[in-house]
Amino acid sequence: MIKIYGHYFNRRTLLQVCFDLALVLVVMLFVMLVHEPEPHVDVSLALIHALVMALGILVGNTGLGFYQRVHNRTIGQTHARAVLGFCGSVVLAAVVWSLSPLTGAQAHALQSAQGAAVILTLVTRILVTYMTPREYLRQRVLILGTGKPAKVVGRSLKKSDPNVDLVGYFASPNETASVVSAWGLLEPGKTLTEIVDEEKVDEIVVALTERRGGSMPLRELLDCKLRGIRVMDIATHFEKTLGQIRLDSVSAGWLIFGEGFGRGWGRAAVKRVFDILCASILIVLTLPIMVVTGILILLESKGPMLYFQERVGLNGRLFNVVKFRSMRTDAEQDGKPRWASASDDRVTRVGRVIRKLRIDELPQLFGVLGGSMSLVGPRPERPFFVDQLTQKIPFFAVRQSVKPGVTGWAQVRYQYGASVEDAAEKLQYDLYYVKNHNLFLDIIILFETVGVVLMRKGAQ
Repeated sequence: MIKIYGHYFNRRTLLQVCFDLALVLVVMLFVMLVHEPEPHVDVSLALIHALVMALGILVGNTGLGFYQRVHNRTIGQTHARAVLGFCGSVVLAAVVWSLSPLTGAQAHALQSAQGAAVILTLVTRILVTYMTPREYLRQRVLILGTGKPAKVVGRSLKKSDPNVDLVGYFASPNETASVVSAWGLLEPGKTLTEIVDEEKVDEIVVALTERRGGSMPLRELLDCKLRGIRVMDIATHFEKTLGQIRLDSVSAGWLIFGEGFGRGWGRAAVKRVFDILCASILIVLTLPIMVVTGILILLESKGPMLYFQERVGLNGRLFNVVKFRSMRTDAEQDGKPRWASASDDRVTRVGRVIRKLRIDELPQLFGVLGGSMSLVGPRPERPFFVDQLTQKIPFFAVRQSVKPGVTGWAQVRYQYGASVEDAAEKLQYDLYYVKNHNLFLDIIILFETVGVVLMRKGAQ
């Protein structure tokens, strides 16, 4: 894992992104600059065209899930997505070519460069997915502890990162209750440093049930760290590996004294300018979709096109969120708030479609312009649910320290929540966002939102 501006990236993900960007840029520049006949394409124009194509292909690959660290797709499914990405790249190339000011031989050079970049991207995408040397990416991890926390860490490692070799579990001197399987226990007769040397460990995760009374071998852990072995506690492990701050492994002290949770007028100003620019562009681009959606809603059922609902925003202040109406007007006739669920019979036919495509969320862009919401942030909840969840879930109120968003880290990482348990799971991602949020992370979330919308994941 590599930390950039407070956000953790897998090394393989960074390599894939850099390789894809470099491939398109280099291929397009090379073809355009050496293409015959004369005159050659201007270097600055060639670079602009190459950048547009490279960024467009990067967005498409992100949406299709090629940069996901872990997936359960078959080879056939990966090939199918590669072909879909190829088709999207062809459409992008056609749009760039039609809008280009180049003419004649220069336009022909652009066509050739686009064709070479698109074809090579398709071929390398399939090859890179399955032919990256695994030995280069392997990490050997040892878990210090044999109790329930250690078992949770081991399970998360196996599930979240296929490039991790779990060396095993090392019992601390005072830890007697072991819940991990016997095969995973490391040899008790040796010291921690001896095991680390023999097993060529790269990282140690401290997941002890009890840390007092000499349970933690501090001297040996320090020796390991001085040798270049990464040593981290369980809370940092989950933050790094899963992009979440787990409620069962964090304390108020860790939140208070740890890094992150930064504020300042500079950060707020940059985020506000970014929100206004992006919301304005998205409103212009999606205005025809919003007009058609509004007409369909009015044609299907009586009632308003939009609906306004009170939500809890920054610092607990109340505001009205606006969406396209996707339910019947009598959805909560008894006045009792309830969670939306899968196959909810209150949803109209048009509502079911616009929910799947997330079109019902588009009017919230006007709330972003007004300042009550941000483009990226925790999902705003209704006051009834906020009161309920604040009492049942620790640290739930922390999410109100930033503006709620149209999309967010929890929305792209976890499916739609419809219970207190789901709210607790999503809070772990919201806490990660509140701790590490910056413009860089917002851009990453927007990229991943494209994939959520394209793959129609998590909508109800």
